[in-house]
Amino acid sequence: MTPAEPVSSLPADRGAHDPAAEVVELCRDLIRIDTSNYGDDEGPGERKAAEHVAALLEEVGIECRLHESGPGRTNVVAHWGGTPGATHERGSLLLHGHLDVVPAAAEDWQVHPFSGEVRDGYVWGRGAVDMKDFDAMLLSVVRARARAGRAPERPVVLCFTADEEAGGHHGAEVLMDRHRDEFEGVTEAVGEVGGFSATVRGRRVYLIEAAEKGMAWMRLTARGRAGHGSMLNDDNAVSALAAAVARIGAHDWPVRLTPTMRTLLAAVGEIAGVEATPENAEALISEFGGAARMLGAVLRNTTNPTMLGAGYKVNVIPTEATAHVDGRFLPGFEDEFFATLAELCGEDVSIDYVSKQAPWETPYDGALVDAMTRSLLAEDPDAVVAPYLMSGGTDAKHFNRLGLRAYGFAPLRLPDDLDFTALFHGVDERVPVDALEFGARVLDRFLDQV
Repeated sequence: MTPAEPVSSLPADRGAHDPAAEVVELCRDLIRIDTSNYGDDEGPGERKAAEHVAALLEEVGIECRLHESGPGRTNVVAHWGGTPGATHERGSLLLHGHLDVVPAAAEDWQVHPFSGEVRDGYVWGRGAVDMKDFDAMLLSVVRARARAGRAPERPVVLCFTADEEAGGHHGAEVLMDRHRDEFEGVTEAVGEVGGFSATVRGRRVYLIEAAEKGMAWMRLTARGRAGHGSMLNDDNAVSALAAAVARIGAHDWPVRLTPTMRTLLAAVGEIAGVEATPENAEALISEFGGAARMLGAVLRNTTNPTMLGAGYKVNVIPTEATAHVDGRFLPGFEDEFFATLAELCGEDVSIDYVSKQAPWETPYDGALVDAMTRSLLAEDPDAVVAPYLMSGGTDAKHFNRLGLRAYGFAPLRLPDDLDFTALFHGVDERVPVDALEFGARVLDRFLDQV
């Protein structure tokens, strides 16, 4: 099977007042545009998707600007809502999503990863949950409201970025470095990854991202004395590096709770009928089933070795050996992380950073949090809404340079038996059709309250 070309958007007169009317087709269209990000400039880039998004917005009267950091690495920015010439008392709201996706090997999938096929009540394809689903929800809501003349009273900046999957260096970082004027007056931001449901003892818990681990992608290097593989050598770079990597991989990082996770654990403890403590934190997180894969990683710092490289012939001891480690550190525990890492590496191994980005944590309170909570409970009254700390990284790391309050809120009501977090960057990535429609309705309610 080969991927189909994007289909045209729905007619302007179809479901113009329904925020969910277009969301499924918009998601399929975006998936059909291959925006695979290989971590370099060898992929197709985001320009085709950016032009598609801009055309959808301009069709309903919202002017867009395209900003490129290089050929094909394209970002979309648009301004919408508010009163011309007036300043809103709470400033502007940034709504952002990224257009790139991680690569996918078609032979591993049940359907072609860029087909946007609908099967068994799901939209399948790379980006279905990370994060062309949210892009589609946002576009569907904005287009419906624009057609109906329902722009929000608060000024909104719409932003669709390149390169988030490789650290945002061609996307959000460039926008902050070169085009910060586009974001003048922005005080709050909403993007990925949050608002999705997990089930704990029969109760749906919607997780709002209110914090994010810092990122340290590291290249470790050991240097030694080259020589013949048959001779004694007490200065072997491979041995020194391997020992350091083994220490890092085996290190048992202690549990450390940030304010966000204390709030989440208290909510889960209430459902489970126990008081949340650092000692039972891991047991409470296990209540989330498959989602514990992600949530368990934010109880502590983590360091995962991911790549090794050394040598060019079996009987030659090389001068240099290298390894890469994906390190993630909790807000407030940066000093502990880097001091421990230096100790684990030892004096014979140096550390260089491929990418180093700070963690962040936003207080879980205020009008925007209230708006997210009310909009979710209006569609799912018996649910619980709570914050969580995200194990990975998003564009919020760059946008936080504006000094704003950031949250992840891409609402999805998910089936109890769906291992949702396994679909991020996974094979057979897919999103339920009714979850897309649910999310569009929630976002529409949310924009009425921001």
